[in-house]
This record gives sequence, structure tokens and C-alpha cells, in this order.
Amino acid sequence: MSIATKTGDSGSTGLMFNRRVSKCHPRVEAYGAVDELNTAIGMARATAQQNFVRENLLLVQKDLVVVMGELATQVEDLPRYIKGGYSVVSGELIVKLDELVQKIEAEKVSFKGWATPGANFNSAALDVARTTCRRAERRVCALQEADQLHNTEIIIYLNRLSDVLWLLARWVETKLAGDLNETLLT
Repeated sequence: MSIATKTGDSGSTGLMFNRRVSKCHPRVEAYGAVDELNTAIGMARATAQQNFVRENLLLVQKDLVVVMGELATQVEDLPRYIKGGYSVVSGELIVKLDELVQKIEAEKVSFKGWATPGANFNSAALDVARTTCRRAERRVCALQEADQLHNTEIIIYLNRLSDVLWLLARWVETKLAGDLNETLLT
């Protein structure tokens, strides 16, 4: 079977359980923005030099598959989705992000005021991922305002994830500054 199914040639796309909607439907905008976020995080992971960053970003990417699957399901199909064994966003995913925030903050990340992205390639990629996360969060909020969001944990998860991405960017900058200072002293 070819990837070019041509089923979207009319401007519609498929959701879970063979539901078809316009490609500009708020649900498609929401899971599409999360897909963009996953890609931006993939770029940040690919540019990361530290295992800590790479490993944590990979875990986030796996959780984003859960977010996208749930968002690609109409509210009325969620019982069928859950019965089919698919995971939904839960407080456990948020707790993992809260724990990551605590780990990063315990490292005494250096920042003053608002950060200017671009100190290095990886921190800049993390900041792109953070702003992409904020866009995804806005799209999910629009879905909620249209009474099309059943699980508000998704908004909390994305909000917390943007905090994590901001902190990781500052962590990378702090580590790089420490490495540079050590190199200059030797």
C-alpha cells in the first residue's frame, strides 16, 4: 500500500475510527501542532550533546504520541479508544515533568530575567521547541473552548512541558558556559 492514499486530496483528513474532518478542523490543528512540537523536540534531541537532554527528550517524544492519539479522537469515540487499549494523558505524565523540573532546578541553572535564544545551537533548538509547545497549547485551548476537549490534563501537560523546555535550554547554556570557563582556565 502506498503512503499516497489520495484520501486527503479533497481537503479532509482521517481521525481515529475512520472519522473524516476538514484539515483545518480545530482537532486537526491541535494534534498537528503537537506533531510539529514532536518534530522540534526531535531536532533539539539530535543537536544535544548531553545524554541527560537526549534521554529526557526521547521520553517526552514517546509521551507526545499519547497526546496526539488522544487529540486525534473525537470526544464521543474516547470510550472506544480507551477500550481499545490506547493510553490517555494522565496526571502521571505531568508528575514526570514536575520531577524533571525539580531535577533541573536543583542543578542551579543560571538565568537572569528573560533569556535571549541563540547562545548555542542546542539551546536555540530547545527554545524553538518551547515556542512550538506554546502554540500547541493554544491550539488545544481552542479545542477546549469549542467544547471538543474531554481531558484538560492535556493543557496542563503542555504547559508544564514548555517550562521543562525553557529550563533545559537554560541548563544547556549553563553547562556550556561552565565548560567554556573550564577550557579558558586551562
